[in-house]
Amino acid sequence: MTVIAQTRPAETARLLDQLEVRLRWLSAWTIHNANLLRPKRDGMKVGGHQASCASMTAIMAALYFHALRPQDKVAVKPHAGPVLHAIHYLLGQQSLERLQRFRGLGGAQSYPSRTKDAIPVDFSTGSVGLGVAMTAFASLVQDYLVAHGEVREEDAGRMIALLGDAELDEGNIYECLIEGVKHDLRNCWWIVDYNRQSLDSTTADRMFRRFDDIFETCGWRVITLKHGKRQRETFARPGGAAIAEWIENCPNADYAVLTYLGGAAWRERLLRDIGDRPQVSALIADHSDEQLAALMTNLGGHCTETLIEAFDSAQDERPTLFIAYTIKGYGLPLAGHKDNHSGMMNAAQIEGLREALGIAPGEEWEPWAGLGDNARAALEDFVARSALARKPAEPVVPAIPLPAMLPVPNGAEQSTQAAFGRILNDLARSGEPLADRIVTTAPDVTQTTNLGAFVNQRGLFRRQELADVFQHARIPSAQKWIQHAAGQHIELGIAENNFFLLLAALGLSAPHFGSRLFPVGTVYDPFVARGLDALNYGCYQDARFLLVGTPSGLTLAGEGGAHQSINTPLIGMGQPGLTLFEPAFADELAAIMHWSFDHLQRPDGGSVYLRLSTCTLTQPQRSDDSWQADALQGGYWLRRPGPGAEAAIVFSGAVAPEALDAWQQLAEDMPGLGLLNVTSADLLHRGWSARRAARWRGEPAHPCHADRLLADLPAGAALVTVLDGSPSALSWLGAVRGMRVSPLGTDRFGQTGDIPDLYRTYRLDAAAIVDAMADLLLDFGG
Repeated sequence: MTVIAQTRPAETARLLDQLEVRLRWLSAWTIHNANLLRPKRDGMKVGGHQASCASMTAIMAALYFHALRPQDKVAVKPHAGPVLHAIHYLLGQQSLERLQRFRGLGGAQSYPSRTKDAIPVDFSTGSVGLGVAMTAFASLVQDYLVAHGEVREEDAGRMIALLGDAELDEGNIYECLIEGVKHDLRNCWWIVDYNRQSLDSTTADRMFRRFDDIFETCGWRVITLKHGKRQRETFARPGGAAIAEWIENCPNADYAVLTYLGGAAWRERLLRDIGDRPQVSALIADHSDEQLAALMTNLGGHCTETLIEAFDSAQDERPTLFIAYTIKGYGLPLAGHKDNHSGMMNAAQIEGLREALGIAPGEEWEPWAGLGDNARAALEDFVARSALARKPAEPVVPAIPLPAMLPVPNGAEQSTQAAFGRILNDLARSGEPLADRIVTTAPDVTQTTNLGAFVNQRGLFRRQELADVFQHARIPSAQKWIQHAAGQHIELGIAENNFFLLLAALGLSAPHFGSRLFPVGTVYDPFVARGLDALNYGCYQDARFLLVGTPSGLTLAGEGGAHQSINTPLIGMGQPGLTLFEPAFADELAAIMHWSFDHLQRPDGGSVYLRLSTCTLTQPQRSDDSWQADALQGGYWLRRPGPGAEAAIVFSGAVAPEALDAWQQLAEDMPGLGLLNVTSADLLHRGWSARRAARWRGEPAHPCHADRLLADLPAGAALVTVLDGSPSALSWLGAVRGMRVSPLGTDRFGQTGDIPDLYRTYRLDAAAIVDAMADLLLDFGG
C-alpha cells in the first residue's frame, strides 16, 4: 500500500498560494502569447479572457490540489479553460507546444473539450450553463449505476461545476434544479465564481441575494465565502466592524471601480464614508496603500485557507452551492475594470507582472520559474502527491454483445412508432444483456411515444421504492409503473433541455463510470428544437444515445402547427455526431435499431436519431433480406428502375403510401419507373460529401451509396422527391449524377386537420407527386 505523506493545513495553504500564482501567470502568459507574440496571418484577435481566469485561480488551486478525489469529476467554466490547461501543464499532462498554439489549429482548445483536447476533460463546456446542469444529471447517472450494482457506493464521486455568476442567468440551471429535487440529487457541488461582472457590465446586486433562498428551497446547502482570513481578522480589530458593514452594503459597481483605482482610492472612499466612526481612521492609517488594497480585495474566493475550510466542511453527500466572492482580473492590472472581460494586458503590463513574480526573460514558459530550488522541489512534490496526479485514465469499456437480430413485430398494418414500442417490449422480456443496459427517458411523453410497455416490464428508477397508489387501490390502469432501485426508466418533467442533458450524461456512462448504458430517449419530434443547444452539447462531447422523435411532420395532424415538425430532418443531417434515420416500415426499423445499438458502442460511432411516425402503413411483403444492406447505408429500391427508365419517385418515412400510390398511377404510362426508399438522407449525403472530399484530397473517389443507387437511371433522369419535412433534405440528390429534381415537402407552419386534408393542402399526396412528375417531364420535354 502506498503511504501518502500528509501536509499540515497551514503548509497546504502556503503551497496552494504559490500554485495559485503559477496558474495565474501561466494562464495569462498563454493568452498573451496567442494574442500579442504569435504571428497572426489573418489579423484577427485570438482572445482568451485573462481576467476571467484570474478570478478562478485560487478556487481551482484549492479544488484540484486539495479537495478533489480521483473519482470526482469537474465541469470548468468555459472562460477558465486556460487555467485548466495550466494545471495539467504543471502535472506534465499538457505539452508546451499545445500551450504555445492555444486557440490555434492542433493547440489547446479555447474551452475545455472532451473530444478535441489532449488533457483529461470530464465535461466539455462552452455554451454557458449546460456544463453546470450536466453535473447534476451525471450525479443521477452515478446513482443509477450504484443502485444497479455497477458502481460501489463507497466509490461514488462528486460531480462538480465551476461557474461564473453570470451563468446563473441561464434558465436551464433552474430547470435542472427542479429535476434534482424530484430525484433526490446528491454528491454535487456547484462553485460560483462571484466576481460580480458579466461580459458587458457588473451584475445586479438585488438578484444575487435571492440565490440562497432558491437553492436552499431545493434542498441544497449554501456556503457563502465572502471574506478571506485577512479581512475576518481585521473585522475583529477595533473599528473593523464598521469596515465589514461598509463592505456588506457597497454596490458591486462601486467595489469594482475602487478595486481598479487601487489603495489611494480605497482610503479616500472609506475615510469619506465611515472615517468619522470610532477607531476606523486609525485602523485605515495602519495600512499602506498597497496593504489596504490587498485587504479590501482579500475576498473568500481568493483566500486558500477559507476555501480549504469550506471544502472540508462539506464532506457529506448533500448538494452544495459555494458562493465564492472574487475580483475579476485579481492580481492583474485589469482587476475591477468593467471592460476587462475581453480585455488584454499590453506588453508593458505583462512585463511588469513578469518582473513582479521574479520570472527571468526567456523563462516565461518554465512551470516553476521565479522560485528557488527548495520552493520548487516542495511544490513539485505537493503536486505529485495530489489526488489529481493519481486520477486514473478513463476506462475503455468492452462492447456489450448484441442479439443476432431484433425481432420484427408481426402485423400487416403498423406504424413505426408502435413497432418501436413493441421491439423495446420484446427486448424487455428477453434475457439479452442488451436489455439490462437500456435506460429509457422522456420529457413527460412516455406513454404517447410508446415507451409504456418497456416501463411496465422494467419499472421506473428511484433510489427509494415508491408504491403505485392507484394499483393498491385497485383502480384499472394500463400503466403498471413500479418505482424502485432496479427500474430502467428515468422519469422527467416537461423540459427538453433536461431531457437532452440526461441523455448526454447517460451516454457518457462508459468513460465516466466504466459501465456502458444504452440511453433511449423519446420526444415529440417538433420539440427536438426546444433542446437543440443541449443536443449539440451532448454530441459535441461524443455522448452516445438513441434519440427517437415522433410523430414526424404533419402526422400529429389534429394538434396543429405547433405540434408538427418541418426542419427536423435538416437538424438530423446537420448535427455532427448524430446519424438520422427515417424508416417507413417495421422491418426497416428493427434492422436500424440493431445497427444503432452497435453504432453507439463503436469507437468511431456516435448517437442516432430516429424520426418515426404514428401513421399506420401496410407492411411490404419481402421475398428476402437483400434490401437490408442498402437500407442501412441510407436507401434501397422498393421498385428498382426497369430497362430504359427515365424517372423515379424518391420518398422517405411516413409518405410511403402516397409515394406507392403515385408510383402505381404512373407506372403504366412510364415503364420502368423507379421507387427509391431513403431510410437515411443523412448517410446518403455524408457518403456523397466524402466522395467529393476524397477527390479534393487526391484520394480515390469511390462511388458513394447514392451514386450506386442512382446509377440505375441515366444522367438527366427525372426525380420527384417527397418527405413529410423540409424538401431540402432530399432535393440535393439531383446533384449526385446531374438529374432533374422536383422536391416536395413541408416548408410552412401547419394547421389542424386530418392527414388526407393536410397532405393535399401541403402537396404531399399522390396527386401532388403525379403532378410534380408531369410538370418535370413537361418542363424538360420528357
